[in-house]
Amino acid sequence: MGKIIAIGGSAGSIQVIRQICKELPQSLQASVLIAVHVGAGNRDLLAAILDSGGTLPASTAVAGEPIDEGHIYVAPADHHLVMDGGVLRLGRGPRENMARPAIDPLFRSVGISAGPEAIGVLLSGMLNDGASGLADLKRCGGLTVVQNPRDAVESEMPQTALLASDVDYRAPAKDLAALLIRLVLEGAGPTVAAPSSVALEVAIAMGRPSNSPTIAEIADPVPLSCPGCGGTLSQIRRTPLRFRCQVGHGYTAEALAHEQEGSVDEAVRIALRVMGERIVLMEKMIREALQAGRTAAAATFEERAQEYKRSADVLMDAALKSLSAGS
Repeated sequence: MGKIIAIGGSAGSIQVIRQICKELPQSLQASVLIAVHVGAGNRDLLAAILDSGGTLPASTAVAGEPIDEGHIYVAPADHHLVMDGGVLRLGRGPRENMARPAIDPLFRSVGISAGPEAIGVLLSGMLNDGASGLADLKRCGGLTVVQNPRDAVESEMPQTALLASDVDYRAPAKDLAALLIRLVLEGAGPTVAAPSSVALEVAIAMGRPSNSPTIAEIADPVPLSCPGCGGTLSQIRRTPLRFRCQVGHGYTAEALAHEQEGSVDEAVRIALRVMGERIVLMEKMIREALQAGRTAAAATFEERAQEYKRSADVLMDAALKSLSAGS
C-alpha cells in the first residue's frame, strides 16, 4: 500500500491542495487522503477538480473501499473520513471543532493505521482543527508537515499546529509537493504503539455511542458547558488543551472560546431587547399613573425606568467594546 499522505485544510487551502496534487507524479508510492471543511449541503466537487487537474486519479471516498496506492481520496460532505487498516470508513459521529468532516479524526486514524508510514499535512485555515490530530499522528510514529503560516491565506490553523507539537517540517505552498515526494521515498521510522486514547477518539468520530464512562477514559469533567448540546464538558488529558462533552462533541480551547463568544453576544442582544421592552412598559405605566393622579406610583415607575436605562447603557457599552475587540 505504500505510505499514506493525509492532508487537511480549511479556508484558503483549496488552491494549495490543487497545486500539491497537480505536482505529485503518477509513480508516487503513496495514497493521498484529504479532509477539507465543507458544509453539509455542499456538493462534492473537489475530487473531480483534482482528478482533471493532475496525473493521479482522484475520487470522493466511499465507505469500505480499499485504499489503492497512487490514488487521491477526498472526504465527502458531512462525513468524517478515517482510515481503518487498508480500507476507508465514513463516520457520522459528532462534529469536532464545529466541522464534519473534521481534520483531527483523519490524522488520528492515519496515525493509528499507518504508523511510521503516515505523513500528515496541515494547510491554511481559521481556528485550529487539525492541530491535535497532527500531534496524535506524530505520537503514532508518523511525520508531520505544516504550511508556513506566513504563506497561508489564513495563518491560524498552521500557526496553532506549530505551537501544539514539535512539527517535523514547514514549507510554503510551492515547495510542499516536492517535500512530500522526498518524504515518500525516504525509509520509515520505527514502529510506535498507538495510544488507546487516540483510538477511542477515532471510534467516537465513527459514531461509537459516547457517554460519561466512555469520556472518563480520556478526559476529566470541568465546569464548562458544550455550545452544541449544553452538556458538561470534560478536558482531554493529552495536549494540546481540548474538551469533549458526553455526546462526543469536540473542541479545542480556541474553538470553544470562539463559540462561547457568539453565545455571549447573543445573550447581550437578548438582554438589550428585554431592557428596551421594560423601559417602554415603564413609560406607559408612568403615563397611566399620572392620568389617574397616582404621583407616588408614577415616581416609582420612573425610578425603575431610569434603572433599566442605566442597565441598558452598560450592556450597550459592553457590546460595543466586544465588537471593537473582535474587529
